[in-house]
Amino acid sequence: MTVHTPRDEQDASIIIREAADKGTLLNVSGNGTKAPMGRPNQTDASISSSGLTGITLYEPAELVISARSGTPVLEVMRVLAAKGQELPFEPMDYRYLLGTKGEPTIGAVAAMNISGPRRIMAGAARDSLIGVRFVNGRGEVVKSGGRVMKNVTGLDLVKLMAGSWGTLGFLTEVTFKVLPKPERMATLVIRGLDDRQAIEALSTALGSPFDVTGAAHLPDRDRRGGSTLIRLEGFRVSVDYRMNELKRQLKRFRFMDILEGVGAEALWQSVRDATILTDQGQRAIWRVSTAPTKGPDLAAHVAQALDAQWFYDWGGGLLWISTPLEGDAGAAILREATRTFGGHATLVRAPAEVRSAVDVFEPQPEALMRLTRGIKVSFDPAGILNPGRMYAGV
Repeated sequence: MTVHTPRDEQDASIIIREAADKGTLLNVSGNGTKAPMGRPNQTDASISSSGLTGITLYEPAELVISARSGTPVLEVMRVLAAKGQELPFEPMDYRYLLGTKGEPTIGAVAAMNISGPRRIMAGAARDSLIGVRFVNGRGEVVKSGGRVMKNVTGLDLVKLMAGSWGTLGFLTEVTFKVLPKPERMATLVIRGLDDRQAIEALSTALGSPFDVTGAAHLPDRDRRGGSTLIRLEGFRVSVDYRMNELKRQLKRFRFMDILEGVGAEALWQSVRDATILTDQGQRAIWRVSTAPTKGPDLAAHVAQALDAQWFYDWGGGLLWISTPLEGDAGAAILREATRTFGGHATLVRAPAEVRSAVDVFEPQPEALMRLTRGIKVSFDPAGILNPGRMYAGV
């Protein structure tokens, strides 16, 4: 397969325009670290942003950074860290789950709306994304947004591109708002709670005025207990005060510890990257969003039918669930669970033949699918950009 690696935006425009004229279907990618995700699409060639690298704008005083889409996330984080700043939404690294190599790109973070545990406080990647440049399926260069949050007039293409998985355009540059890196991080660990008790504790913490930045529950293998994690970040004095007050609010839950330092950082990284479920790729991985209070019921429903393992992030609103690969990898059971309890499920990891046979993303009602198809046609009339990556025929 031919791999196009444009050197600049104009080069990308020419490649896509010629592909549209010839009907050449293009696989849109960065460095390919998330290639095994989504529906397998049948394409004729590939266009990669790996040649579009470098920070194009960084103004620490304005808390804004712009980078070409193929810039490694690690490079962006390194530049920000040198000025005591960070990407507020804590983007996940999928390489460990997917078994891929290479460096994840900042463009993929925007294109797939990749976020981590801090989303409960800072919002998703799309909430920090304030500007994009991209080439649509006609080969036209489009710019939307800019360097400040309130500069949108008309259709907000920035939010539309976030999470579009390369199906609407080939991103060439992204601009994010950033935040100062906290001085201290401390994690309250409550041990021995079952799922329902853990969600109660997490809900109490998130409903407090103490600015929780991480709220997760890691059940034990026997599902009768586990570790419930509540993270606070900020200035040292502030963290001390908030932690003491939080412990008072949660005093009915016993067996509390405070975890800090390298061990705490590694633990939250394992939550962020879902490596708690790592099993050498021998099971399917699902990402399920639901109302936090419904999480335990949904997990129990799945466990009645499948040999499932799971943990909770986002205060219980996000479940990472692993299931056996046999048959549909649990798709029918997961879809039934989201219909019953509300929410949506995405198949993150499974062999290509499974991802071809089942809905990878939560099926949309027909009215929404008509809207999805209409947006796709308006941005990519010839249907050449990542065809079928999210939904069959789109």
